[in-house]
Amino acid sequence: MSDIKSDDQKPEATAPAQESALPQEEIARLTDDIVAALKTVYDPEIPADIYELGLIYKVDIKDDRAVNVDMTLTTPNCPAAAELPMMVENAVASVAGVGPVTVEIVWDPPWDPSRMSDEARLVLNMW
Repeated sequence: MSDIKSDDQKPEATAPAQESALPQEEIARLTDDIVAALKTVYDPEIPADIYELGLIYKVDIKDDRAVNVDMTLTTPNCPAAAELPMMVENAVASVAGVGPVTVEIVWDPPWDPSRMSDEARLVLNMW
């Protein structure tokens, strides 16, 4: 099992809690490819991808290649709330070697602009 977590601005790879059945090279490839796929998903109202916005809190790659994604939205009233989780699911599912994908919307911790990367701040001119 491997996690990509976001506790500050950007998710990062963390050591598996237990020994994975997948080789480390495969976990690294999947992690890189999943992050690249997440960077293709944009909130329709914001010209920055959801990864750089800090909306992805956790990506858990299971031994059977199933992937669980915890994400949030900029606000509970986000107009894209119905479509963004499906966009994330489709993007992650498009990665070669990924099994079933589950996306869960979480609200803890609440999103705030401090979670954005410098790249997102630059695009949004939020310095």
